[in-house]
Parts: sequence; C-alpha cells; structure tokens
Amino acid sequence: MIRRLRGRIEHIDENHLIVDIGAFGIQVLASQAFLATIQVGQPVSLFTHLHLREQEISLYGFPTAEERALFELLLGISGFGPRLALNILATLSPDALRRAVASEEPALLTRVSGIGPKSARKILFQLKDKLGVSELEGGQAPLTDADAEVIEALTSLGYSVVEAQRVIQTL
Repeated sequence: MIRRLRGRIEHIDENHLIVDIGAFGIQVLASQAFLATIQVGQPVSLFTHLHLREQEISLYGFPTAEERALFELLLGISGFGPRLALNILATLSPDALRRAVASEEPALLTRVSGIGPKSARKILFQLKDKLGVSELEGGQAPLTDADAEVIEALTSLGYSVVEAQRVIQTL
C-alpha cells in the first residue's frame, strides 16, 4: 500500500494533482482547499490513502498524517465514500471536526455539501469515541447559540466554515 508520496508537482486540476516522482507521474486526488495552497513546480510530500474498488484504484493525498487518519475514520462510517469524506475535510479543518464531535454540534457538519441532519448525527455518533475528544472538551468551550449564528452569518457572506470558526476562536 502507498502511504506516502514525495515528488514535484507537475499539474494541478480541479480535484487532483499529478506528482512527478521521477519516471512516473502519479495522479493524487485531493481537497480543493489543499489544491488552492500549492503551485506547479514546487516539491510536495503527501500522506496517501490507496482506495480500491471493483473498477477503480484511486490515490488520495493529504498534507498531514492527521488528515489522512480522519479521512480513514470517515470512510469507516457506513454509507460514506471517499468523495464525501474528502468534502468534509475540505470544508472543516481537523480541529473543527474534532470540536464539532466533542461539542455535539451537528449544525457545523450540515454546512458541508452532501451532509444532512441525519448524516451529521451519524458522524457524531460514530466518531465520538474514536477521535479522543475528551481532551478537547476541557480545553475548548462548546459553541453557543450566538457563536452558531455568527458562523451562519459569515458562511452566508461567503466565508468558509473553517474561517468562520477561526473568527469565533479569536473573539
């Protein structure tokens, strides 16, 4: 299994990049948030997940091992595929996902495209014991209704959920 990939970025597309690793150009699917932070020609080191299906082999890349681990946890939820898991990580940072699970805030998860209230509750239930959220509960105050309103207002103005949560943290 391919768990890490190091090379130079040869091409960036809407949902993937091609990493030149010498004699090979490897296509790696990645989140749009990550793809927006990189440039063609720069060196890259990615933590990867090889996903096998009947008709397809896909390689997913992440800038940190933590993101890869969260991706794999999300894949373990019944009915969740790699595209939805990648979409969650593109919208919510690992810390934001942990906070949403720790404070049992399904509203933050429903901001992800493709996640409804039922799926959000499913994520909270499935990940509660797997994320080690007990450490976070003492260090972070749960989001209040006012915080949720501010996040909703900022996301309706075009800010991402991650950016809105950063604003709440700084306040």
